[in-house]
Amino acid sequence: MQSLYDATRKWFFLIPPVAGPLQFLIDAPFGRFAPSNDSIFVVDGIKSWIVMELVSPISFTAALYRGPWAASLSALSAPQVILASLFIIHYLNRAIISPLRTPSRSKSHIAVPLFAVIFNIANGALMGTYLSSPTASSFLEGAFLRPSFWVGITLWACGFAGNILHDEVLLEIRRKSKAKGKRNENKIGKEHYAIPHGYLYRYISYPNYFCEWSEWFGYALAAAPLPALMPLTETLRTVHPPWLFLWSEVLLMIARAYNGHQWYHKNFPEYPKERKAVVPFIF
Repeated sequence: MQSLYDATRKWFFLIPPVAGPLQFLIDAPFGRFAPSNDSIFVVDGIKSWIVMELVSPISFTAALYRGPWAASLSALSAPQVILASLFIIHYLNRAIISPLRTPSRSKSHIAVPLFAVIFNIANGALMGTYLSSPTASSFLEGAFLRPSFWVGITLWACGFAGNILHDEVLLEIRRKSKAKGKRNENKIGKEHYAIPHGYLYRYISYPNYFCEWSEWFGYALAAAPLPALMPLTETLRTVHPPWLFLWSEVLLMIARAYNGHQWYHKNFPEYPKERKAVVPFIF
């Protein structure tokens, strides 16, 4: 099991730098880039989202309590219980609460949820396995006395709240669209879009992405030691799943943020030119 865990960690580090840049050239077929034509390969946006996200906390919980370093709840330290709870809370919102509050969602090509299921099963298993491991137990011993732990938890909470806040702006656009009957029936399963305003939308097109990155940066800071930056062999040996999750998210989401930012400018001539794509004032 140790060898499988290490191999999965290695590929989680190596694949995103290759797959991420490809998305600058290929738009993942969901959301505003959803397929225009209906087919057997186009699936319901809300149902597929729930399924592909729900596998992550299931995989996480299974690895935490049935993995190679499985522990009972009573055997976990308080910092481990807190970090496990934060992971579950994030995915309860992402997999159940948020989609059920969504009035409508664009359809998706089936390839998107299939790839997401694979990613989320692997990521959830890595995170659960790490959090129950001797490495995590050792690192988190005395965590309550370290400022970095509380800074990380605070960043997680701010990112989580910011993610919900900015998603609510998008949900309100959909609610108003649905109430006014503005759904574009000429494009199968595509939602009405408008320019979002308020909060970090003043500075970037994808504040929900930025907030999610902040959330998982905080989580990694609280949960795991910093990896070695070089050489590569040492990085692969010392990088733990919380940092791998952040690494994967940034590299796999940044291209979509850039492409979506360009889409806004193309479809809305009045789109604020001073807005960046995903990092305020920078990118």
